[in-house]
Amino acid sequence: MSSRSANSRYGVIIENVKEQIRQKIWLPGERIPSVRVMSKAQSVSVMTVLKAYEHLEAEGWIYAKAKAGYYVAAHFNRLSEPEQATPQVVNRSIHINRHVFEVLRACKRPDVIPFGSAFPDPELFPLQQLGRTLAQTIKTMPTNSGIIDLPPGSLELRRVIAQRYLRDGIQVSLDDIVITSGAMESLGLSLAAVTQPGDTVAVESPAFYGALQAIERLRLKAVEIPTHPRKGMSVEALEAAIETNDVKACWLMSKFQNPLGATMAAEQKQAIYDLLAKNDIPLIEDDVYAELYFGKTKPLPIKALDEKGVVLHSSSFSKCLAPGFRVGWVAAGRYARQVEELQFMSTLSVGAPNQFALTQYIQHGGYDNHLRRLRRTLEQRQQQMLGAIEQFFPAGTKVTRPEGGYFLWVELPENIDTSAILTELLDNYRISIAPGTLFSGDQRYKHCMRINCAYPWNEQNRAALCQLAQYLTELCDQN
Repeated sequence: MSSRSANSRYGVIIENVKEQIRQKIWLPGERIPSVRVMSKAQSVSVMTVLKAYEHLEAEGWIYAKAKAGYYVAAHFNRLSEPEQATPQVVNRSIHINRHVFEVLRACKRPDVIPFGSAFPDPELFPLQQLGRTLAQTIKTMPTNSGIIDLPPGSLELRRVIAQRYLRDGIQVSLDDIVITSGAMESLGLSLAAVTQPGDTVAVESPAFYGALQAIERLRLKAVEIPTHPRKGMSVEALEAAIETNDVKACWLMSKFQNPLGATMAAEQKQAIYDLLAKNDIPLIEDDVYAELYFGKTKPLPIKALDEKGVVLHSSSFSKCLAPGFRVGWVAAGRYARQVEELQFMSTLSVGAPNQFALTQYIQHGGYDNHLRRLRRTLEQRQQQMLGAIEQFFPAGTKVTRPEGGYFLWVELPENIDTSAILTELLDNYRISIAPGTLFSGDQRYKHCMRINCAYPWNEQNRAALCQLAQYLTELCDQN
């Protein structure tokens, strides 16, 4: 093939792909034909297709994912990512619980589009199969299970969890694992095990509101650490906070952070761990979205580095398998006994049938196949939502692009107060959002919101997002 002919075919591929995207044959977030498939279809060399795809990527039409292929980008109106915030690195009391309660109660209405929900689409889970497993479990479980499965919980479920840690190359003992009533209990018990009222805890900013609620409930103080939307908690700012405050614990998400979606690089995880271990500061690692990664390999938690037992690694089945079962756990390292004793004094134990049913499903129900389907669906829905936000939201909007989970963090022009507009969105548009004021002890994120993108990209949800975008655009024009 002559050079001139190759260049001509290279240009044809570029224009064909552009036209297909314009006609919405390929939607934002969808995978286009692989290099080899396109090479065969167009009767050109692999290098010609690769050159065309690289040109399309440079122009912003598509983007490459390592070992996964090329995907359609939201090319006409690509928005910037938010910058890292700079909260005051001072310890202070938190008073957020009432605000969180009022917002979440308002967003629970069944007639509301759940962009503000903290939970994924329940249709994504094998609820019927889990129900059948639970019914069979109740008939066959030991009669003394309510006694023998008091804290730290079902031995068989702890074995299953320990095996999955080992499969990821993480050494965790059965005695380290305590089964809890969802991740929130495991996180709250972990925090209580390593602090006393009045102590200071380092948290991300913005932070998962559950962390702030737990700090408020236990009468602790928080020091909010700047957190990058892609890279996670700032190591330098954490070190400065430790030098100027008597930090007794640190609470963070090392991957798919709620609400930003940030994932720390391996070097940053190591630096965080080394800093905390050197100062003998326990780390409460909230890892509830661990299974919801979009890449080929599962990012490891900081717990994988833990040689001193200072990391209390918390997760649950609520976000990836069984929301209503409320079964979580903490691999608490050297603090396992304190966590176990605190649970015994509070909730006593997790329902035995739920523990047995989850054990049976994970061992025999195709858990990993379910997770693969779930991840593919969540990634596709995230890209569809992201494409619409980039196309329709007002000028000046910034949005994150997480590598897992199901949240997008949207930063709007500063004249918009998302908590102030929530009531009107609920009453007049039947749309919920999670206002940025939920995620900090002050008002610094009032122009931000968290959007749940786990729900199907159907006509109803697409129309609702367009309504939201139009409403926000009109607000910006008024100011």
